[in-house]
Amino acid sequence: MQSEIVLLHGWGMNKQVWQLSIEQLQQVQPLPVRAVNLAGFGGAVFRQNYKKLDDIADDIACDLNENSVLVGWSLGGLVALNLAHRYPDKVAKLVLVASNPCFVELSDWPGIKPKVLAGFKQALAGDSDKTIERFLAIQAMGSEHARDDIKQLRQLLSQLPAPHPEALRLGLDALQNCDYRAYFEALHQPVFGLFGRLDALVPSDVIERMATLNPQFKAFIFPKASHAPFISHKEEFVTYLKSIL
Repeated sequence: MQSEIVLLHGWGMNKQVWQLSIEQLQQVQPLPVRAVNLAGFGGAVFRQNYKKLDDIADDIACDLNENSVLVGWSLGGLVALNLAHRYPDKVAKLVLVASNPCFVELSDWPGIKPKVLAGFKQALAGDSDKTIERFLAIQAMGSEHARDDIKQLRQLLSQLPAPHPEALRLGLDALQNCDYRAYFEALHQPVFGLFGRLDALVPSDVIERMATLNPQFKAFIFPKASHAPFISHKEEFVTYLKSIL
């Protein structure tokens, strides 16, 4: 089976966020390029026996060709790390976009403050639509054209069904509880990172910590981007992604 480039979206999102990137990549890439919906997002089936991120990764692995290149944004980066660790024959190269092997802030690791994630979880129980809208705003925070970024993300998301409530809950659990630093440190595959300097969810000082964990890690920082550089800086993002693919 032919290897491929597979793009994985973030929490509360769906595969349509990659639409513009795919169009540009397909013009120059010899490998097939596709985006997938994580279980429960964009109309993808969410089974009641799904309890952790391993279950989501297993779902994707069933349909993943060997020696594929994974591009994972945010929560999708955690899924990509999970796959690279547990299905090494399926993953030849890894690109983490605004992602962190441990999203929550710890005493020795930069990340999202625990109370912020706890607040999202509490809000999710009350109104998932408002919670996703708030998450969109945080993703664009700091971007030069935050309002346009949010508008574009919202428009892309609306092309597919809303996420399953349990998928949202499981995804937040993963952001709160998954610590994949050991996975990241032990990676044998080439691994790259694309980050926004102004990202409110993945602090840029985590990049140096990641490079210490895994010396083969190579990162590029978009100085004026936030959490969604493929939306705010489309041309630069695709140009750099092409150079490492």
